[in-house]
Amino acid sequence: VLLVLLAVFSVASLEIFNASRYKNLLPVETGDFASEIQQITYDQIPMLDKDSAIKLGNRKMGELADMVSQFEVSEDYVQINYKSKPVRITELQYAGFFKWLTNRKSGLPGYVMIDMVNQNTQLVRLKEGMKYSTSEYFGRNISRYVRFRYPTALLGKPGLEIDDDGVPYWITPKLIKRIGMLGGTDVQGAIFVNAITGEHQYYPLDQVPEWADHIVPAELIIHQYDYFGAYQRGFFNSLFGQKGVTQTTEGYNYIAQNDDVYVYTGVTSVNSDQSNIGFILVNQRTKDAKFYSSSGATEYSAMDSAEGAVADLRYTATFPILLNISGQPTYFMALKDSAQLVKMYAMVNVSKYQKVATGQTVAECEKKYNKLMQTDSDYSPAEGDTVSGNIEDIRTAVQEGYTWYYIKLIGNENYFMQSVQQDPALVTLNKGDSVKVKFSGIPVDNTVSATSITRG
Repeated sequence: VLLVLLAVFSVASLEIFNASRYKNLLPVETGDFASEIQQITYDQIPMLDKDSAIKLGNRKMGELADMVSQFEVSEDYVQINYKSKPVRITELQYAGFFKWLTNRKSGLPGYVMIDMVNQNTQLVRLKEGMKYSTSEYFGRNISRYVRFRYPTALLGKPGLEIDDDGVPYWITPKLIKRIGMLGGTDVQGAIFVNAITGEHQYYPLDQVPEWADHIVPAELIIHQYDYFGAYQRGFFNSLFGQKGVTQTTEGYNYIAQNDDVYVYTGVTSVNSDQSNIGFILVNQRTKDAKFYSSSGATEYSAMDSAEGAVADLRYTATFPILLNISGQPTYFMALKDSAQLVKMYAMVNVSKYQKVATGQTVAECEKKYNKLMQTDSDYSPAEGDTVSGNIEDIRTAVQEGYTWYYIKLIGNENYFMQSVQQDPALVTLNKGDSVKVKFSGIPVDNTVSATSITRG
């Protein structure tokens, strides 16, 4: 009977019979990149990848004479937002069974936290040690601890996070099979375990605390989007005609946005692996997913382009993160030497990946990139009249790949428009600022071209 049931459930879960249900595991909306993705300044860009974090963590541990012989730093670094800043954290681990015997009563003394912007590394010491972790034995091993308390649940891998007060928690996704009992793996909620006290609580997905970032595993998100891209027009189209069939590119990264962490990956046609048709951002806490259309280079093509710009130095590029630089989707990556030390930074335009800027600092790199994109515009209006006043309203729009600012002055019914490629300083203007506007031509639908917009 069991074998028959297994066969029935297996057949009932096949994708050939459930293509539309697999597609709907991850509902995807279409978004506008320039208006929805915040532009951040160079001092907010996370510049630390996992390999660099491991080196910094090990170096920090070597400085702590009272701990280095008893504990090790785990290499399982997790990127989270802590007090609106991107950081990487990881647990300490017992340096062997006998070290566990001598230290288990007090527990692990803290965790390592690294600021991804300034690379400041610290060991956060706890008043009371962590009694539950992956390096514990027997009943206090976190996986075993959760299993004994939720014996019938389908569980994912536990991950370490901290709340707004710096208290460490282990968060374990609670999974569910949504299709035919054996297919369609999805996240139903999460189990939170206080790493110090062992107190635990289950939250459905729509009730998870806002400070938590990693609820839905990135690998599961990628897998579900591949279903979405494959079965837009049914199962057989994914095999034969393949009209409109898309897939994610190789690799993914994380983006901090609105105090949440988003999984980012490119989307490409199933018949092409050299260019993207866009990319997706998926909130790992809520599983809200959006697709942004932006044709251009894949991540690895952009990495090759950045490495080519410094070919004489033989630096290697890290996997890029996606940024909004002057309204343009832009790949940002660090360039490392053979010792895995960051030496330079690179920015590559997604749609025109031959546009590459490098610099010794992020500020220098961003300045060169904005100047490079500015020279790419053909817009060159003639001089005209001048008007001055305080800004009443500012709006932006992307036209033919460029971001335009529309500025309305108090007492003037017209909007003066100018491309940020002509003047990158437009992004610094705010409502209420006093400006001087030079413009040409006559208003059309209450908009007029500006040749310059300067503070004055």
